[in-house]
Amino acid sequence: MSPAKQSMEHSVRADTLADVIDRVLDKGLVINADIAVSLAGVELLSIRIRAVLASLETAARYGLALPAGSNLDTEAWKQAVVIKDDCPQCGKRSAQAELLSRGCPWCDWMPARIKKRMVAS
Repeated sequence: MSPAKQSMEHSVRADTLADVIDRVLDKGLVINADIAVSLAGVELLSIRIRAVLASLETAARYGLALPAGSNLDTEAWKQAVVIKDDCPQCGKRSAQAELLSRGCPWCDWMPARIKKRMVAS
């Protein structure tokens, strides 16, 4: 196989629909559109579209304003505003405070300072 063909095969990346949706919700997607219909220099119709597609966690992280009347007193929103981090061992997301104070609830990974405390006890 020629090197050019080999590099071309490795550069093609096939994502599943779930991967694409996960990436969009994690990073967010913003659509801004201004549509104007004019006739002889006179604007007859003007449409402004502002749409955001993101998870609650992403919206909280970037400080996106939710529409008026949105109920922000839900458990989902409270969980979204908690700062999260990836476990260094298993990679799953957990609350940063929990990771640093107790360790990972998924794989039982513990920070070095907690291990040191346990050995000293």
